[in-house]
Amino acid sequence: MREQHTVIDDTPERSVLARLILPQTHVPEDPIEELHGLATTAGTQVVGELIQRRATVDHGTYLGKGKVEELRLLVEKTQADVVIFENELNPGQTRNLEKAIGTKVLDRTELILDIFAAGARTYESRLAVELAQLEYSLPRLKRLWTHLSRQAMGVGMRGPGEKQLEVDRRLAQKRIHDLKQELGKVESRRARQVASRKDAPTVSLVGYTNAGKSTLMNALTAAGVQAEDKLFATLDTRTRRWQLPHWGTVLLSDTVGFIRDLPHSLVASFKATLEETRCADLLLHVADASSPNVFDQISAVYKVLSELEIEEKDTLLVLNKIDAIDSPAMLNRVLDRYPNAIPVSAWESKGLGLLTEAVGEALSREFLELRVTIDPADGKLLSYLAARAELISQQFNSDSVLSHIRIAAAAVGPIYQSAVNVEQIHRGTAGEETEESSEHTPAINVTSPTTEQATDVA
Repeated sequence: MREQHTVIDDTPERSVLARLILPQTHVPEDPIEELHGLATTAGTQVVGELIQRRATVDHGTYLGKGKVEELRLLVEKTQADVVIFENELNPGQTRNLEKAIGTKVLDRTELILDIFAAGARTYESRLAVELAQLEYSLPRLKRLWTHLSRQAMGVGMRGPGEKQLEVDRRLAQKRIHDLKQELGKVESRRARQVASRKDAPTVSLVGYTNAGKSTLMNALTAAGVQAEDKLFATLDTRTRRWQLPHWGTVLLSDTVGFIRDLPHSLVASFKATLEETRCADLLLHVADASSPNVFDQISAVYKVLSELEIEEKDTLLVLNKIDAIDSPAMLNRVLDRYPNAIPVSAWESKGLGLLTEAVGEALSREFLELRVTIDPADGKLLSYLAARAELISQQFNSDSVLSHIRIAAAAVGPIYQSAVNVEQIHRGTAGEETEESSEHTPAINVTSPTTEQATDVA
């Protein structure tokens, strides 16, 4: 009997990149550079590029007919397996291009979704990616069944292809409904987890993909998280304890990077994963100062933060990768526009002391001065104050402990939950004290936990 061998072809797909540039479109020096990085991250070998400048989009094929023929010849010459467009195509344009070129066609959104699907590791990120893929694919299902015939046999009599399409559409819609329900549960669970950690201030790293957020997290916390020089190396939230000198413990979170024109379906699907960012006391916006497109990347991040409705959160801009800058003038032009930005090199651990001081000062903006009356038997709260608060004075009585403290507003929840009485001290212009008293009830509108959150904190 002849022995059978399975041959696995592990050679990467060969891709040709294409882009249509319309008038008034802001274009970087290399209009195809970011798409090249995305295609490489997806595992393809880029073998050709095609760019067209045109006044309008061709409704049928997106590119002009002459360029479509040029693209077909380029695909034939390079033996490419796929054409990837920087632009977003509608289903009809994709279908027409595949017919004219004779190979698979993807647009930017589909490429990003594919990268996310390959990199998703946790349960919630896999759910988010599947939901985004289904919502993207639903209006494009028809092209998957073009090999099946449609029989014209009168009203209501449809061929096998049309029947299969309707079945698939219903299955996809049912799966989308189920995924949204499951992601809702995950989002609620994540919100409770984040709320339960409010005993320590939280700092979240945000920024353009491949700006060096994970490398910075490793430099600050020795977390040992995966850090690679590629787009979207991180899709899942990681949180580590960061001992801030002269301040205390801070929770530092790293999450998915952003990108220009990030698909809206992904932003919506990853809301659970981005819960750490939404609830953080401070954002560290990490930007790649060595990138020639740094201004565009900073603007793209703020745009995504706006979509998440967290653009007004206290933020420090961190200019990373200064070790990769050849000319000081390049860094100075960024600092001229953002004079309060903090230049660092996470890779070489440069500027981290200045960053640490800035984080401490930013978190200290929201400090409260309190007089707290505590039951002497409440050792848990006494330990909490010793670890989290600056103790100005403390008086032990037979039936109570009176503590005068200074503490971050983000960390007062457990105090209001357990203390016998809390008085907030307000300083007037002349330095005189005024007090507000509360027994088991917050005197101010700060991060006092809800009933559900209080259970988690306890």
